[in-house]
Amino acid sequence: MTGLTEKNIVSALGSIIDPTRGKDIVSLGMVSGVSIRDSHVSFAIEIAPGLGETMEPVRLAAEKAVAALPGVAGVSAVLFAEKPDPRQAHAHSQPEQPERLLESVKVIIAVASGKGGVGKSTTATNLALAFREMGLSVGMFDADIYGPSQPRLLGVSTVQPRAIGDGTQLLPVEAYGLKVMSIGFLIPEDDPVVWRGPMVMGALEQLMRDVLWGPLDVMIVDMPPGTGDTQLTMTQRVPLSGAVIVSTPQDIALIDARKGLNMFRAVHVPVLGIIENMSIFHCPQCGHETPIFGHGGAEAEAARLGVDFLGALPLDIAIRTTSDDGLPIVLSKPDSPAARIYKDIAARLWAKTGSGDDSPQGPKIVMS
Repeated sequence: MTGLTEKNIVSALGSIIDPTRGKDIVSLGMVSGVSIRDSHVSFAIEIAPGLGETMEPVRLAAEKAVAALPGVAGVSAVLFAEKPDPRQAHAHSQPEQPERLLESVKVIIAVASGKGGVGKSTTATNLALAFREMGLSVGMFDADIYGPSQPRLLGVSTVQPRAIGDGTQLLPVEAYGLKVMSIGFLIPEDDPVVWRGPMVMGALEQLMRDVLWGPLDVMIVDMPPGTGDTQLTMTQRVPLSGAVIVSTPQDIALIDARKGLNMFRAVHVPVLGIIENMSIFHCPQCGHETPIFGHGGAEAEAARLGVDFLGALPLDIAIRTTSDDGLPIVLSKPDSPAARIYKDIAARLWAKTGSGDDSPQGPKIVMS
């Protein structure tokens, strides 16, 4: 890929014409977020609201033009549009129902948290591997665009997804029997994602639509913390079977966990239960137990809110070290107490969602 620069990419995109305005997308200022990671290029194309279908050929043409540059193995372009001013919308116009995504997956479980730093991504990874150990075909979708963790947690941070055909579709990365996709595969690990909300939504939809996932029994979605645009996009576009909330025991974390839980309830996504992480610290030297962040808070909150308490995981240095090493504890220490807890939680979740044949479909939300 020697010699490939942002200038080369922008130059190639200068040949792509916006049919609605008759000028190239570069001079119109439509191209942004250009990123080069090894042999893969990603960028965003800003379009007017409501022109997604019209501009899809432009996106494909842009990807093809960049894919033709020497040394480029794959290209990912996303379309994004700022939301139109609702005052300009016709009073009687009906919003367009968006395309539903990931419908070949039987059971889709969102692993979420109200705030960061509670171990949500580590929990998501180990649950996915626990499902895989049950003999299920499992996908892991990292929906955290600003802070993707799955490439590092699964030991594949230096791997890239393989583009096929004309370079507009990607095969998911294989890791320990999981099919994995993350924006972290396409952007250098140390590079910040400086994208506006609509660009992030476009990237999420591209990763779900243009990745050849194939039929899967279960997909775990590692959600970003909070209750923002990504959460709403996932609940609107994906038939979620349910959500799992991860929290630490202390009150400040539980306040945010409650917000996350109530958000899923508001959009009619079943809450499958709450997991308490970093519950008790077991001293490896003397065996003394210390509730550093408190203990039992998530279980009490689950009872108060009327949802299942799925289990409590200890504050265990082995969970941290195996995660940092890209060898999650369910895989590397399958008989450890923590691994057994993850497996028990996965079994309970599978019992709740069944084979997927009768699992609840996500809500069809109309955003006004």
